[in-house]
Formats: sequence, structure tokens, C-alpha cells
Amino acid sequence: MGDSNSQDTTAPYRPPSFEEIHAQDMFNNCAVRTVMSGVMGGGMGVLMGALFGALEVPLQTDTMTTKQHLIYQARAMGSKSKSMMKAFAVMGAIFSGVECVVEKARAKHDMTNTTIAGCVTGGTLSARAGPQAACLGCAGFAAFSVAIEKLLDH
Repeated sequence: MGDSNSQDTTAPYRPPSFEEIHAQDMFNNCAVRTVMSGVMGGGMGVLMGALFGALEVPLQTDTMTTKQHLIYQARAMGSKSKSMMKAFAVMGAIFSGVECVVEKARAKHDMTNTTIAGCVTGGTLSARAGPQAACLGCAGFAAFSVAIEKLLDH
């Protein structure tokens, strides 16, 4: 005999609508994913830059008026937001684009895609500092990507 609290929750099958299929196809496009990740990364960078810019303390706090202090803080927040927006947008776009392309090429969704995307992203972002820095960036970002994936995967 069944449990008195259980109910039959099976609903009749409803096929996805044309709009749902179209939206899903659009979000499976690597170019769309890359652009969206770049935009979302840029937004995250603006927020992080505003936070860190607000925490910067001017060197001459004793000699500054309140107006000068506010202007300094606003400029610090603006410049920090701009630089972090660029960094996070590029980072998000590279990572998402590479992960999507690797996932489509391998036809699998697993940790290898994340590792490869992390390596390419870290290596690309640190390549200007030389090959040793690119290798360290690759290894570091790949390890960080895997750790975040495992943390969020439960």
C-alpha cells in the first residue's frame, strides 16, 4: 500500500513550444554565450570596482575637505570600476567561449571542458608577461576553475 502523503504528480507530456526551442537554440550558440558572459563579467567588474574603489583611503585625509574627499572617492571608484569591468568582461568572454567550443567539439559536458577553458583563459591573460607566467596562469586558473566547479556542483 502506498504512503498516504504521496500524490500522483505526473502531468501529461507537453512538447516545448517553438519559442522555447528557439530560445534554447539561441543560448546554445557559442557566440551568444561569449557575449553574454562578457557583458555579465563586465557588470560584475563594475560592482567589484565600485566596492574596492570605495575602500581606497586617500593619503592626505587630514588636509582634505569633505568635498575633496568625496571627489577623490568618486574618481577612485570610477577608475577602479572601469579597469575591473574590462578585466572581468575579457575573462568571462574568453572562459565561456572556450568552454562552449570545447564542449561542442567533445560533445560532452564534464570537468575536462572547465579545465581546458581555465587553462586557456589563465594563459591568455598572463601571456604578455612571458611563457613562464603564461604556464603559471594556465595552471592557476585551471585549478581555480575546477575548484569552483566542484564547489558549485555539490
